[in-house]
Amino acid sequence: MTDTDNDYCLIDVTRPPEADGPPYAACVLCQEPTEHPESYKGITLCPVCEWREAERTSCSG
Repeated sequence: MTDTDNDYCLIDVTRPPEADGPPYAACVLCQEPTEHPESYKGITLCPVCEWREAERTSCSG
């Protein structure tokens, strides 16, 4: 088994675009700056919250 992005469960996840520079959107959970542009409409998470959310919702098995 190889470690690739397809080795874990995702349910049609689309990621917001990464920003080229400030201003950055605030994380919807902790209000820290994210890697996404402020103009993006939708849920944005900082890298830490994104990692925690992935751990929380990961498939076991």
